[in-house]
Amino acid sequence: MNFTRWSARLPGTQRRAAARTETAAAVTQDRRGESPGAVPAARAEHLTDEAKPIPALDELPVREVLDRVPSLVALVHGPDHRLAYVNDAYVAAFGVRPPGEPAREALPELAELGLLPLLDQVQRSGKPRTLKSRKAPDGRSYTFTCTPVTEGDDGGTDVLVFATDVTDHAEAAERLRASERRQRETAVTLQRSLLPQELEQPDDLRIAATYHPGGTEAAVGGDWYDVITLGGGRTALVIGDVMGRGVRAAAVMGQLRTAVRAYARLDLPPHEVLQLLDGLAMEIDANQIATCVYAIHDPNEGRLVYASAGHLPILVRDENGAVQRADEPTGPPLGTGGWMHASGSIALGPGSTAVLYTDGLVERRDEDLDEGIASLERALAGATGTPQVICDRLVRSAGVTADHDDDVAVLVLQHPARTGPDGDLFRNAALELLGGVEAAARARAFASGVLTSWRFPTDLHDLGVLATSELVANSLQHGIPPMRLRLRRTDRRLIIEVTDGDDHLPRRRRAEPADESGRGIAIVATIASAWGSRRTPGGGKAVWCEFALPKGSADTPRP
Repeated sequence: MNFTRWSARLPGTQRRAAARTETAAAVTQDRRGESPGAVPAARAEHLTDEAKPIPALDELPVREVLDRVPSLVALVHGPDHRLAYVNDAYVAAFGVRPPGEPAREALPELAELGLLPLLDQVQRSGKPRTLKSRKAPDGRSYTFTCTPVTEGDDGGTDVLVFATDVTDHAEAAERLRASERRQRETAVTLQRSLLPQELEQPDDLRIAATYHPGGTEAAVGGDWYDVITLGGGRTALVIGDVMGRGVRAAAVMGQLRTAVRAYARLDLPPHEVLQLLDGLAMEIDANQIATCVYAIHDPNEGRLVYASAGHLPILVRDENGAVQRADEPTGPPLGTGGWMHASGSIALGPGSTAVLYTDGLVERRDEDLDEGIASLERALAGATGTPQVICDRLVRSAGVTADHDDDVAVLVLQHPARTGPDGDLFRNAALELLGGVEAAARARAFASGVLTSWRFPTDLHDLGVLATSELVANSLQHGIPPMRLRLRRTDRRLIIEVTDGDDHLPRRRRAEPADESGRGIAIVATIASAWGSRRTPGGGKAVWCEFALPKGSADTPRP
């Protein structure tokens, strides 16, 4: 290979040669306009500096220059890429390479890196190509640039292979990726540990949930869900999404979820729970906001009462397969402050299925959010089976994969339509408490007859009648009309509830020996599995207690 002739065709060589020719012509023209010996001192000094010879690239020994380049250089020639030259750095990296041999045999390291097809592309297109950060057999990483070089008058194209050692950059990038992976694993672990490890399963609902972390690096967000049994047959359901990514979002999510469980124990209406959460979110981090839906299901009402803080609407499919979105009210996200939230409701009767979800399930960069929700509605309309089956089907229909770009949380609840023997295990009975003190006797007789018809054991029957008597007496003494007694049985518990028009909640206290009252709630708390009270919508209160049913009590007749 003639390196002198080849070097004259390196990029920039011809431009610099043309520039030198133009400069020399300009100097000659200036000299023609001056008389001999009349050159000013300044001009003479300038010409003296310009007269110093500047070496041109075609006058430099190319092999010596390339051999001193610290990067790896190789030149291949012809359609089979026969090796014409490798510099000293290339030899130091991969050893001596025989010239004249095809690159596949002479440069096996390039074949192993998949560089030979790139040489063909460069020859065909006449354009340079770059292959970034490939790890070579010597254990170091290189960025390869293949540049076409026209050789000789025949127009043949050689390829100059130039490899820059980027090992330090590659190792730094790998350390950064490893750090991001560790951060993501930490965030995922924290996120999953803060989510419910096992969902509470209410008597009247079947519930399933799923969570999929985002697939991109450190994309784990603050999606969460929870199921909270409130007692008296009522259940609270919550789903939310903390804006942001990583450990911080997961930590904020954990604090909000803990607060929701604490506020739920107060048995407040949904909008009041969100009001408390809003203030707490501002205290946790004034720059962090979150969306949330808090809903309460009461099997006696057949409705889902909810409040939303900037979250996506609940979807409900009724027993006929029709899907309905929960309407307003929807307030701003938690952490914004200054907003009075309000509660709404949507029917959730027997045979209905409700879905609560986060935006990762329906939001896509290439389509409107309403289109994503409409797609979810269509998928829910055709989804049947258990709540877990519906969860999985909705996730699949939304195209959620392991590399999804956002977290996804889905909570599915069903209110089964129970018939036949199963329906006998879920019964209701109610009595309006009219009149004065004689209402207590009627309530005891009513409770005794109902519990007998439900075939409860003697001890549970007697405890139920006693609890009914105490709750009714407490309501007659401290409450105001309208008053109502409700008995409810499920497959796992007996629930007794008394409502009245006074919103003063009872409390358990220690009665002194001489006191003639103050023992009713204490008696109920002692004999029942659980008890509680809450304010009812529109004013008034409800006081309830429940008893766990012994195994097989549904089939055991009362002696």
